Amino acid sequence: MTSQNVSDLRSIVGSEDCYDDKAHLSAYCYDATKERKYPECVVFPHNEEEVSQILKYCNTHKIPVIPRGAGSGFTGGALAVQGGVILALEKHMNQILEIDMENMVARVQPGVVNMELQRAAEKVGLFYPPDPASEHYSTLGGNVSENAGGMRAAKYGITKDFVMALRAVLPNGDVIRAGKKTIKDVAGYNIAGILIASEGTLGVITEITLKLLSKPKYNQSAMGVFPSIESAMNAVYKTMASGITPVAMEFLDNLSIKAVEEKFHKGLPTQAGAILITEVDGNLPEEIAYQINKIEEKFYENGASDFIKASNEQEAANLWFARKNASPSITIYGSKKLNEDITVPRSKLPELLEKIAQVAQKYNVVVPCFGHTGDGNVHTNVMVDGSNPEELERGHKAIEEIFKIAVDLGGTLSGEHGIGLSKAPFMKLAFTEEEMNLFRTIKQAFDPNNILNPGKMAL
Repeated sequence: MTSQNVSDLRSIVGSEDCYDDKAHLSAYCYDATKERKYPECVVFPHNEEEVSQILKYCNTHKIPVIPRGAGSGFTGGALAVQGGVILALEKHMNQILEIDMENMVARVQPGVVNMELQRAAEKVGLFYPPDPASEHYSTLGGNVSENAGGMRAAKYGITKDFVMALRAVLPNGDVIRAGKKTIKDVAGYNIAGILIASEGTLGVITEITLKLLSKPKYNQSAMGVFPSIESAMNAVYKTMASGITPVAMEFLDNLSIKAVEEKFHKGLPTQAGAILITEVDGNLPEEIAYQINKIEEKFYENGASDFIKASNEQEAANLWFARKNASPSITIYGSKKLNEDITVPRSKLPELLEKIAQVAQKYNVVVPCFGHTGDGNVHTNVMVDGSNPEELERGHKAIEEIFKIAVDLGGTLSGEHGIGLSKAPFMKLAFTEEEMNLFRTIKQAFDPNNILNPGKMAL
C-alpha cells in the first residue's frame, strides 16, 4: 500500500478511524493463534455504505481486505497474511438493531458481542442458544463467519441453525441481501448458507437476522464419573440415542481432570478415566426430573461409578467449573498448545479417543482431550515445549495423524474453529481435488481479484 492509498481510505472513514501507525498495526497483527502477520492499515467503518466504498476502492487497487471482529479465532482467520487492510467492525458496527418479539428474531450488526445478544434476549423472555467459549468477547459477525458452536449445540445446534438472513457487501462494493425474516424461504440459491462459515473470503457481513427461542423455565446439571474414556464415550452416544437430548454433554479426560485439580484444588476425582457434565432444560419440573433420571440410568448402565446432581445454581456452577477451566489448566503439560477441534459421528467417539491415545504414545506427546461430546466435537490438545523444535515437529506430526483418523471415521477437520490459515494445509485430507476446485470456483465468482481474506482455507 502507498501513503496515497491510506489517505484515500482516510477520506472515506475520517482521520480518527484509519491508521497506519506501528501501535495499531501491532494491535491488529494477531489473533488467538498468537501468530503475527502485520497489516498495512487498520480501518474502522461506521456503516454499510463505508464498507461498500472501502471494498470498491480496494478491489480497484487490488489491496487485500481482512474483515475482523474480536480476533478471538483459533485458526488465523483474522490474520493479514498478505498485508493490506484490516477492516475492524467491532468499534462502530456493534448495535442490536431490533428484537422483534412478534416474529422472535433479532437484527444485529456484526460487531455485537455474542453475550450482549443473549442478555438482551433474556430480558424479554427469549433465548439465543449458540454459546461459544468466547461468548463474552467474540462477535456475532465472527460467529457467523466461522459457524461457531458451543456447549448447547447438542440440543440447539450451532450458529447456522439460527441465521435467517444476512446483509453483506461483495468485494466490488455491491450490497446484497440473503434470506428473509420468514421461517420458510426457498426462492433462489441459499446465498446466506454459502456466506456462513466462509471466513470472510466471499463478502463482508454488515447485518445479521437471527432466530430467537422462548427461554426454558427450568434447567438442571449433573456430573457422571467414569473409570475409563471408553465407558464415558459409550455413555454419550447411548444416552443421546435413548430419546433424551441434553442441552449439553461435555467431557474431560483424566489428563484434563488432573490439570484442573492441580491448578484449582476443587476436589475433582483425579483417579477417574473421564467425567461427563450434562445439563437439561424444559418448562415443567417433572420434565427435568425425567430427563435427569434417564441420563443417570444410562450413565450407570455404561459403567459410571458416581452420578452427582446439582440442586441449585451454585452447585451447578461447581460442576461446570472443571469444563470451563480445562483449556487454561492444561498448560501445565507444555508451553505451546496445538489445539484442534475435530468432530466425528457420536458413535465413533470411543474409537476416536482410543486412536488419539495411540498417537500420543507413538509421538511421545501429551494429548489431553475435552469437549462437546454431545455433538461429537472433541478438542484435542497436543501439548509441547514451544522452544524445542524437535518436540514441536513431533507435535505437528501427531496433529496430522489425528486429522487423518477423524476423516477416516467419517468426521471433519473442524467442528467450530474453522480452517483459516493453520488448517489450510490439511484440506486435501478431507476434500477431493474436484471438491476443492468447486470451492475455488465459488471464490472466483464472488471475489475474482482475490482481495477478501486471501490465503485462507487453501483457496
